[in-house]
Amino acid sequence: MIPLTRNLSFAFSVALIVATSLTQAHTEDTPPTAMKMAMKPGPALAATAAFDAEGTLWAVRSEAGHILLQSSQDAGSHWSPSVKINAEPESIAAEGDGSPKLALGPQGELYVTWTKPMTKPYTGEVRFARSLDRGKTFSPPLTVHADRQEITHRFDALAVTGSGQIVVAWIDKRDLEQTKKNATDYRGAAVYFAVSDDRGATFRGDYRLADHSCECCRIALRVDGNHEVIAFWRHVFEPDIRDHALARFSTDGTVKEFRRATFDEWHVDGCPHHGPAIARDARGRLHAVWFTGAEGKAGVYYGRLIDGAVAAQRKVGAGTAAHADLAVTGRRVALAWKEFDGQRTQLFGEVSDDGGEHWRRIALAQADGPSDHPRLLVRGNDFHVLWNTEKEPMRVVALK
Repeated sequence: MIPLTRNLSFAFSVALIVATSLTQAHTEDTPPTAMKMAMKPGPALAATAAFDAEGTLWAVRSEAGHILLQSSQDAGSHWSPSVKINAEPESIAAEGDGSPKLALGPQGELYVTWTKPMTKPYTGEVRFARSLDRGKTFSPPLTVHADRQEITHRFDALAVTGSGQIVVAWIDKRDLEQTKKNATDYRGAAVYFAVSDDRGATFRGDYRLADHSCECCRIALRVDGNHEVIAFWRHVFEPDIRDHALARFSTDGTVKEFRRATFDEWHVDGCPHHGPAIARDARGRLHAVWFTGAEGKAGVYYGRLIDGAVAAQRKVGAGTAAHADLAVTGRRVALAWKEFDGQRTQLFGEVSDDGGEHWRRIALAQADGPSDHPRLLVRGNDFHVLWNTEKEPMRVVALK
């Protein structure tokens, strides 16, 4: 694998230098030039949040070896004291695309996943804990996957189906490791998933969703009915094209559909730590936002995913736009992303009231120091953005 930065356009090179969450490509022989391009690790700012049906905002983040839970009754203006989800401290990877995840069950359950790094570089376990009493107590953490090799099980994603089943997906390198033993080639990593039928007491799997995923970009999961889920991730298409794939799968482990979803033709041998987002609107259309570093068109893009093409694809923000998120409620669609102007990071949003046909752009906030990726939240028919920054922790901004 060659250093990621040698294949990037100028726009993405700038974004790589200034974004605190972008690190070097996943390779154990990364040359010094790529190491110099990577930012030094900053504070663990990665946080995730969700509104429940009663309007309470729940959020998780990491600190000093613990995953912490907080809640807010006023959309983030005031937060409750933190509750430790894992009583015993452990190593936690909580930055950028590797943030802890939070999902809500149909009876008010709180489900949380995170990645626990292991001794070897780029290895990890996907951990899970649950609360059945609205965050008062949590179960001892368990490891989701049956495979316990000291390899990559990282970049977890979490969803709860309409029937209450819990789905956890992650990036997995067991197949890559096996091909190394057989002296054969293997592109990237793989996406695996596991399912719980008993509110997180146990998990079954591991089910392979797809070979040849990118090694370190987040997976976007969206529930598609009572027993099916849609996954959207950066994929390594032959020979070295890192665009995106979409799959629909059932909680019985069956993959119902797999197809290429974006067509930017980004030829690169490295991982940008820059995953996508996806949501379905009231008309059944799939809206997506993603990043590409393809020659001549590097940047963040929005589009509607259709079979074999992308409808209404357009560039979002300026040349340094990065780490966009997306949410949908009814026919309303919202985007949020951040940009670096050479001095500070700015948070922007866009809203469409007609399913993505027309948009209005809003400048939301700015930060002088390190910041997490923006996380879009839905409350009824309204949008909010969680933006955790070093100087203004757990800030929530309305996106109207």
